[in-house]
Amino acid sequence: MDDVEKAILISFDESGAIDSELKSQAVNFCQQIKETPSVCRLCIEKLCFCKLVQVQFWCLQTLHEVLRVKYGSMNLEEKNFIRKSVFSMACLESIDDKICTIWESPAFIKNKLAQVLVTLIYFEYPLIWSSVFVDFLPHLSKGTVVIDIFSRLLNALDDELVSMDYPRTPEELAVAGRVKDAMRQQCVPQIVRAWYDIVSTYRNSDPEICTTVFDCMSRYISWIDIGLIVNDAFIPLLFELILVDGISEQLRAAAAGCVFAVVSKRMDAYAKLSLLKRLEMTRVFGLISDDNDSELVSSVAALVTGYALEILECSKRVNSEDAKVVSMELLDEVLPTVFYVMQNCEMDAAFSIVQFLSGYVATMKTLSPLKEKQMLHISQILEVIRTQIRYDPMYRNNLDILDKIGMEEEDRMVESRKDLFVLLRNVGRVAPEVTQIFIRNSFASAIASSSDRNVEEVEAALSLLYALGESMTDEAMRVGTGLLSELVTNLLSTRFPCHSNRLVALIYLETITRYMKFVQENTQYIPLVLAAFLDERGIHHPNIYVSRRASYLFMRVVKLLKSKLVPFIETILQSLQDIVARFTSMNLTSKEPAGSEDGAYIFEAIGLLIGMEDVPLEKQSDYLSSLLTPLCQQVEAMLMNAKRLNPEDSPLKIANIQQIIVAINALSKGFSERLVTASRPAIGHMFKQTLDVLLQILVVFPKVEPLRTKVLSFIHRMVDTLGASVFPYLPKALEQLLAESEPKEMVGFLLLLNQLICKFSTLVHDILEEVFPAIAGRVLSAIQSIVDSSGPEANTEEIREVQELQKTLFTFLHVITTHDLSSVFLSPRSRDFLTAIMQLLLHTSCHHKDIITRKACVQIFIRLIKDWCARPYGEEKVPGFQSFMIETFATNCCLHSVLDKSFEFGDANTLVLFGEIVLAQKVMYEKFGDDFLVHLVSKGFPSAHCPRNLAEQYCQKLKGSDIKALRSFYQKLIEDLRLQQNGSLVFR
Repeated sequence: MDDVEKAILISFDESGAIDSELKSQAVNFCQQIKETPSVCRLCIEKLCFCKLVQVQFWCLQTLHEVLRVKYGSMNLEEKNFIRKSVFSMACLESIDDKICTIWESPAFIKNKLAQVLVTLIYFEYPLIWSSVFVDFLPHLSKGTVVIDIFSRLLNALDDELVSMDYPRTPEELAVAGRVKDAMRQQCVPQIVRAWYDIVSTYRNSDPEICTTVFDCMSRYISWIDIGLIVNDAFIPLLFELILVDGISEQLRAAAAGCVFAVVSKRMDAYAKLSLLKRLEMTRVFGLISDDNDSELVSSVAALVTGYALEILECSKRVNSEDAKVVSMELLDEVLPTVFYVMQNCEMDAAFSIVQFLSGYVATMKTLSPLKEKQMLHISQILEVIRTQIRYDPMYRNNLDILDKIGMEEEDRMVESRKDLFVLLRNVGRVAPEVTQIFIRNSFASAIASSSDRNVEEVEAALSLLYALGESMTDEAMRVGTGLLSELVTNLLSTRFPCHSNRLVALIYLETITRYMKFVQENTQYIPLVLAAFLDERGIHHPNIYVSRRASYLFMRVVKLLKSKLVPFIETILQSLQDIVARFTSMNLTSKEPAGSEDGAYIFEAIGLLIGMEDVPLEKQSDYLSSLLTPLCQQVEAMLMNAKRLNPEDSPLKIANIQQIIVAINALSKGFSERLVTASRPAIGHMFKQTLDVLLQILVVFPKVEPLRTKVLSFIHRMVDTLGASVFPYLPKALEQLLAESEPKEMVGFLLLLNQLICKFSTLVHDILEEVFPAIAGRVLSAIQSIVDSSGPEANTEEIREVQELQKTLFTFLHVITTHDLSSVFLSPRSRDFLTAIMQLLLHTSCHHKDIITRKACVQIFIRLIKDWCARPYGEEKVPGFQSFMIETFATNCCLHSVLDKSFEFGDANTLVLFGEIVLAQKVMYEKFGDDFLVHLVSKGFPSAHCPRNLAEQYCQKLKGSDIKALRSFYQKLIEDLRLQQNGSLVFR
């Protein structure tokens, strides 16, 4: 063993026994050898004399690299030597009287040799080495060793150059085209003949080499003359091998792969249809069985589905009636086998069941009425859908407890069902009656199925019924088209043994909710609906996921049925007594608070029920009192004991108060403002008392942010429910909310004020005047603190919160000005903040990155001009405001901000902002007269180098009455001024 061989062995060592320093030296040594001019001769020599696979691999890899990188700079003699030597190795010829034994090496060495040959073909075929394939063919008579290497060469040629399964460079595509054209012209017929002869000779003695040949052949069928394969010699041989028993299954599967390649070959639709008919594929259908692990079954299944897909594609592309009839006959023959494959066999990844079936169903849309055979196919398609959407029982426990495996399986199924349910809806449109009968029968068989499959069968049947409902119009559902009435009756009256299962319980409730439009028209089913939701199948289900979802769906059902449920209120409240009791009599020693989600929906449902005017006043009062009184007593008791709370109990009790507020809030949603203030003020009085109690929370727990947020939400609700009668409670509420407000909470506070202003307008003037100075001081201070601390170490969460607060402030100021409340800014306590607010609005209207916010600020200024400025030469209501608008706002916002390149006229929102800026100029001229115009023309325009004639045109347009003409002119003016600033415009 010489130094080179030693270095190669060390460089390939993965045992860890070799010193890292020594290994590094060996790698470097090998790299140095690669750089020597004689490296190719060295590699050939080693391949002839050395049997170490590491050395053989390194030599072949080096030859491959050198050829790819240095071929263009090699001399003719070196190229000839490499070509002759490598070809001799492949054909078992001697090199310098020495026969290379590379054929005894492992498969990966022979693959590497094939790769080196392909590299030579890349550069030399057909112009330099035109006879490579023709020269190879006579050597095939030497036996399977050469046949094997020849097959590897063709496979490598496909992988490295010809196949379009890999991304190729334009140069590689050009070379591939050149190679294929030359092979078609020169040697493809001889290669195909060689394939035929090899298989005929070795089919019994060496099925493995025949399998290798077929696998290679299937790669080439897509681009060679199909007549070389589809003839009276090759096709009978292929089918004979597929169908004959007693020979290698791999060989039979490989033969099927070749027929699949024939079937998949791209060609004219009429020629393809003729070819498909000629193949007489029905003879292989019987080979498909339940043996999923069989390579033959998998290969024939792929062949059959591929064949069916090609027929379907042909049927879309042919126009003649005869051809369409042929395609439909062939489809009718193959479809039963395709359906069997879909339900029982492992599918080829490239074949999309849904895509194929959707294509087939689409062909039926033009057929009316459907024939008996097509009706049968529809039933089989529905059976395929049912099979595909059915969960595997092995995941039953995972899905029920919803662990990680269960979640992954549920997510996978949700995703795969999307397309299947689209297909179901399409089938339902083509054959509605067949679809409904199938679902009815699925439902019946699921109920009767054995316990080991019961859960999955029932869940699938319910899912089909749910998906069917998605495709039905409201009208069809109301009248119970077809079998719908029977289906819904069965759904509501059936009790499944597997109802305790999470998936079954959820889809059952979702499906009932889906068909509520039918129940609305058929009120005799209401007791059955209520039973499903109120017993252990729904809200009282032992699984928390089911009971919570049931609570939400029940609330939706109540919203939909509403007045139709009045006769059942007593029954419903009785059934919900235990859940309501969790809130009205909380066990304060419990370490786990009740779930707020289910509580909220249950109380909202109750509120919707008892809040209707159809309920007599006395009963309504009793119902509401029985809920609000104990809930308020709970809160009062906790507030009284607040000081005695120990740190351990405190979080739990605060959480309990939160849930009570959520429950009361949800309950109040069912009561309209008209009912509680006009027709039944006694009900309103109850909510006022409740509000009084809940406002105490802000006093007792002033710094507990979750409680403050929940109380704020309840005040929002009471503004909507109590209307103007909420006013007496507002001063105290606002004072408490404002006392401890952080930026995040201040946003919520401003949103409450926005709601009050939008609902009551100028009626809230006094309240607003009282709180505005504190708001202005707090918000301006927060904004300034962020400006002062803005550096690399600034708290990004704090910055985000203040940015949100600033954005809400602009909305708040906008709401104030657009509801005739701008006088609030001028109260003695608010005037101190006026200058800061004006400067903030000005800066925002000019520079804020959010165009919508800039527009709001410009609109605020327009409104303030209208509110605070009389017509020209009138008394100045706000000293200094007019001069600020003329000298600062007009120049900075109306001129310089729009001249900036960042002001994009191509953006729709920016154009709206521009319209507001033009309107502001118009309003300033109407209110300030020539004072505004003279300043803009004498100071503003000259600063932007605006020509005098354009300034004069601007004045004329501004004085005119056409605002659209003014906007168009001003946009053109700004665009021209921008070009002038860039030095590319000369004004005439």
